[in-house]
Amino acid sequence: MATEKLSIGIIGGSGQEGGGLALRWAAAGHDVIIGSRTADKAQAAAQKLNAILGVRGQMRGGTNADAAAQSIVVLAVPFAAQLATAEALKEQLTGKILIDVTVPLLPPKVSRVQLPAEGSAVLILQRELGEAVRVVSAFQNVSAPHLKDLAHVVDCDVLVCGDDPAAREIVIGLARDAGMRGWHAGVLANSAAAEALTSVLIAINRHYKVPGAGIRITGLPRD
Repeated sequence: MATEKLSIGIIGGSGQEGGGLALRWAAAGHDVIIGSRTADKAQAAAQKLNAILGVRGQMRGGTNADAAAQSIVVLAVPFAAQLATAEALKEQLTGKILIDVTVPLLPPKVSRVQLPAEGSAVLILQRELGEAVRVVSAFQNVSAPHLKDLAHVVDCDVLVCGDDPAAREIVIGLARDAGMRGWHAGVLANSAAAEALTSVLIAINRHYKVPGAGIRITGLPRD
């Protein structure tokens, strides 16, 4: 169970990755609200996830604005919608920690690294939102199907990048609550490595016909 109960809003929580994280955090005891463009879609997604949770917890569905009103906010939308979604919620996000899960995938060649010219999708996001929003990059390399199977031990570490060490530490705690090990991976610019690794992992999945290759950090003590 989580050591401290947090109020977490997941923008794009009706998607695969956002829904998987929502499931894990609700099971750990956090107060989770799924956000979507329409409340009906989010409520339907929450209902399906609550059926999996059973007595381990419950979550609510609402609009993206409802999700952005929570103390911790997660952005888990496709790359094409990343900036527009966040900019529309800039006022609600001010003063918050925003965990960005975005990967700059450009279909159909999603197994090929295609980082933006600025070097990182999350760097662009931080620039647009300004210093009043503490953006942290994390969870890009975690398999959504594995997250949604609560009986599955997620054999994947999480690279946590951000310019604010205290914000990174909170996200590392959330990684632990979701059953993973998070690591301080440096400043926000270092997110380029995690963003690029997603395409590498997709290529590995396709070649070896597996559903969720992940990464592990070696050489450091584990709890």
